[in-house]
Amino acid sequence: MRTPNKNEIRGKLDEAVGTVKEEAGRTTGDIDLQNEGADQRIGGSMEAGVGKARRKISEGLDEVADKLNR
Repeated sequence: MRTPNKNEIRGKLDEAVGTVKEEAGRTTGDIDLQNEGADQRIGGSMEAGVGKARRKISEGLDEVADKLNR
C-alpha cells in the first residue's frame, strides 16, 4: 500500500479548514464565511477523492506489473 499523495493530503487539509470556517460562520452568523467554508470543505473532499483514485490506480498497476514479472 502506497502512502497518501499530495492531492489526498491537501484535500484532507482543505476539508478540515473548510469545516472550521463553516462552523465559525455558523456560530457568528456570518453567512459568507459559512458558505466559504462549505465550498472549501467540498472542494477538499473532491481533491482527496481524486488523490485516492490516483493512488488506487497506481497500486493496481503495481500489482499487474508484479504478476507479469513472475
